[in-house]
Amino acid sequence: MTTIEANIAPEFEPDDSLVDMSNQIRRVIQSSNRIVAFTGAGISAESGIPTYRGAGGVWTKYDPSKYASIEYFNRDPSYYWQFFKDVRHDLIADANPNLAHQALSKLEHDGRLRAIITQNIDGLHQNAGSKRVLELHGNTRRFYCMDCKAKYSLDEAWDMVMNELPPLCKNCHGIIRPDVVLFGEMLPYKTVEEAEFEASNCDLMLVIGSSLVVYPAAYLPETALMNGAKVVIINVDPTPLDAKATMCFHVEAGNLLAQTVWS
Repeated sequence: MTTIEANIAPEFEPDDSLVDMSNQIRRVIQSSNRIVAFTGAGISAESGIPTYRGAGGVWTKYDPSKYASIEYFNRDPSYYWQFFKDVRHDLIADANPNLAHQALSKLEHDGRLRAIITQNIDGLHQNAGSKRVLELHGNTRRFYCMDCKAKYSLDEAWDMVMNELPPLCKNCHGIIRPDVVLFGEMLPYKTVEEAEFEASNCDLMLVIGSSLVVYPAAYLPETALMNGAKVVIINVDPTPLDAKATMCFHVEAGNLLAQTVWS
């Protein structure tokens, strides 16, 4: 997948119903010096990647206690790899960054955005051109051997799983696994430490597409609030933090952020 140039404005249809919202967000961005974004599954839903929870979510069709659990993966890695073969590969391989991803990349390119803290594992922020992306839950485009730690790309994993299931390392025949945090595993310490620093020191956090119900990640917007930052929430559904947020908009993020950044 080709990385999008952050300084090239994408095509989008201006929406009069979003003008007031985008003006409010633009003003708070312009008055802030240390901006951080916190993103969840909702931002990638506009790229065709279904959320985990809610109607039509991944967890309504596949048992997360099996495909997303390190305990079950260690017992039977074939279950995850069958899910990857049937569903996950095409979802990730075919997905492209949307307007929201591109808008955040533009803000970083312009020196306004310090970092993106994401719960997502799809790599779309990087494909939109963002450079400093703190992945709390890893990245499903990366894979490695559980024994010798040899690394594999998404394309390599796909080729391997088409030949054997589960795929085995070419070097040592160990089990290949996704470079993501499965249930029962700790979040990456260094990434969490960086994310906590950014949340504690920002003066504006843009919360985009997160239900804010998955902890410990959901503590980060609360940390920003407790340290005096403004928090702007853009999410289709209500979140537990709506009442405390500086602004809250229950709409899709793509067009709203595009109008905010490029109009």
